[in-house]
Amino acid sequence: MTERESETILAFKPPPLAMLRLWLAPARAWHRPSFIGVERVDPSRPTMFVGNHTLYGIQDVPHILYELRRVHGIFPRTLSDRVHFEVPVWRDLLTVFGCVEGTRENCRALMRAGQHLMVFPGGQREVFKRKNEACRLIWKERIGFVTLAAAFGYPIVPFASLGADESLHIAVDGPDIMSSPIGKLLRASGIADKYLRGGEALPPLVRGLGLTWIPEPDRFFVSFGPPISTSAYRRRAKDVAAMHELRAKVASSIEAQLEFLQRMRRSMSGEDANARRVRTSDWDKLVVGLETQAERAKRRVTSRTKAIKNRV
Repeated sequence: MTERESETILAFKPPPLAMLRLWLAPARAWHRPSFIGVERVDPSRPTMFVGNHTLYGIQDVPHILYELRRVHGIFPRTLSDRVHFEVPVWRDLLTVFGCVEGTRENCRALMRAGQHLMVFPGGQREVFKRKNEACRLIWKERIGFVTLAAAFGYPIVPFASLGADESLHIAVDGPDIMSSPIGKLLRASGIADKYLRGGEALPPLVRGLGLTWIPEPDRFFVSFGPPISTSAYRRRAKDVAAMHELRAKVASSIEAQLEFLQRMRRSMSGEDANARRVRTSDWDKLVVGLETQAERAKRRVTSRTKAIKNRV
C-alpha cells in the first residue's frame, strides 16, 4: 500500500446521520430492524466487530452501521472482498459506506489509527450462499481476523444478524449453475477457475415477493454479544492452535446469538404455540453464559502459557 492510498483510507468521513436516516427510511419501515445488546458496546475502545454474513450482505449491514452511529457515534470500517472493488458503480457505493478491501495492509493501517472494524470472515463464500445455508457460518479455515485482533490487542465483539437470509429465496445456486451446460462451458473455457474461484464466486439467483427481486418484509434482528478480550492471546498471535481457539470462541458466540434470535422470532410471531415466550432476562442469561465461557477459555490459555514457561 502506498502512503497516498493509506491517507485516502484514513481520511474517510462517514455520511451525516440525517442522510443515513433518510437513505435507510424505506428499508427500515419495510424490515423494522430490532437491536439487542448494542448498549453494551464500548465506543471508547477500538473494537473489531465480527459477524455472520447474510445472503448478498447488502440488506442488513447498513442498518447495523446506522445503529452503531446513532447510539454510540461510531462507524466501523467494513472489510470487503477485493472482487467487490472490481465492479464499477458498486465499488463507489461501498466506498461511501466506508468499506475497504480486506487486505492485511489495509487492516493494519486502520488498526494503527485506532479505528473500529467490522469483519465477516465468511467473505464471498458466505455472501453467495447456497440452498439450505441460511444462518450458517461458512468460515473455512480462516484465522487472519483473529490473528490481527490478537496482534493489536483489539477486543472482538461477536454479533449476529437474522432475517436477511429469509427475505430472499434462492432459486438457483452456484452448484446448480456449475452442473448446467453453462457451468461446463465456464470450466472448459477456464473462466470458472480464473475469475469465479471454481464456481464459488457465482452469485445465486434469487427471488423475493412473488417472482420479483423485492425482498419479503421479514423483520431483521441483530444482537451484540459480550466483548471477547484478546489480551491473553497477544503473545500467541503466531500460534495457529491458539488462533483457532480464539476463532472458535467468536464463532460459538455468534451461533448462540443466532439460536437465541430464532427463538425470539418464533416467540414473537407465535409460530410455536407451545414455545415459552422469550424475555429480556433470557438474553441476560445468554450473555452471562457467553461471558463465563470466555472467562474459562481465558483461564485455560493462561494456565497453558504458565505450564510452557515452567517447562522452559
